[in-house]
Amino acid sequence: MRVGCPKEIKNHEYRVGLTPGSVREYVAHGHEVIVETKAGAGIGADDDAYRAAGARIVSTAKEVFEKSDMIVKVKEPQPSEWTQLREGQILYTYLHLAPDPEQTKGLLNSGVSAVAYETVTDERGGLPLLAPMSEVAGRLAIQAGATSLQKANGGRGILLGGVPGVLPAKVAIIGGGVVGLHAAKMAAGLGADVSILDRSIPRLRKLDDIFNGRVHTRYSTIDALEEEVFSADLVVGAVLIPGAAAPKLVTREMLSGMKKGAVIVDVAIDQGGCFETSHATTHSEPTYEVDGVVHYCVANMPGAVPVTSAHALNNATLYYGLQLANRGLKAIAEDRHLRAGLNVHRGRVTNGPVAEALGYSAYAPEAVLNVA
Repeated sequence: MRVGCPKEIKNHEYRVGLTPGSVREYVAHGHEVIVETKAGAGIGADDDAYRAAGARIVSTAKEVFEKSDMIVKVKEPQPSEWTQLREGQILYTYLHLAPDPEQTKGLLNSGVSAVAYETVTDERGGLPLLAPMSEVAGRLAIQAGATSLQKANGGRGILLGGVPGVLPAKVAIIGGGVVGLHAAKMAAGLGADVSILDRSIPRLRKLDDIFNGRVHTRYSTIDALEEEVFSADLVVGAVLIPGAAAPKLVTREMLSGMKKGAVIVDVAIDQGGCFETSHATTHSEPTYEVDGVVHYCVANMPGAVPVTSAHALNNATLYYGLQLANRGLKAIAEDRHLRAGLNVHRGRVTNGPVAEALGYSAYAPEAVLNVA
């Protein structure tokens, strides 16, 4: 199969879908790999590194899309990219379609078969291709929040860990999954006073065991959520419903009860955000203020640390990517975990939560994959 990797064009997105190491693996499996020039510049991988790994370098994204049977990316295709996709082609990348009707329409019109990293599953019921970026984003959320809390950046002027004789910042993390766990590790490690809210008692028990009393755990009710958000200096939104739009847990009205200069970091923004006042921002302009509360809602947070992120992502995506390259649509038809990743196929939505969020009919992947 001809596997193509274009340069990412989203604002300040420096990751790359295929590292030179991944290219070498595809080539070793008998595939031809086409890479757009300077695609790996953000991780310090020049064209010669890709040539040494066996890739063919082309000068434009147009050539990558025209000549490839499968496109491997990091972020969702932008308008100029989805118009270059075609029926019979496989797209393998993050999509986050539920809050993005325009992209969904573009992919449906293209006829492409789109496999979303964020809905591919594993034997344990996890999301193995989302997990590494959730780990990065959770840790980055605390770094970004700590920076935003500085007075010059609009925040309250509080040091996250405090100093002897002065209380540390209070951090509330909504959601105890992968993002929440890693955000809590960073915040607690810096000395903050940390609370995690979740609605899974087993998960709260596990978090309590992990942190051994260094982090407070609370069952998430409206009362508990309000108490934690109102008292917090930094609130991290880490809620995920796989494939679906994130629930709006913190309302506009609740902002009036928050401290002036408090910071919100909405890691769920890829799925529409879990704060009513959230809208996606970029690394160029990462924050804005609503009712005296600073909002950090960058939709590609891990793009800020592309060397770490790209290698972590490739470690996770390589196995399934090779299955797709080796067997094409047959790999999806025969592997339930890849079927869970199929969001769009030849003009039909094949993911239930996406279809429900956007008002489309949902088709089971098994029903639309006509593989001999």
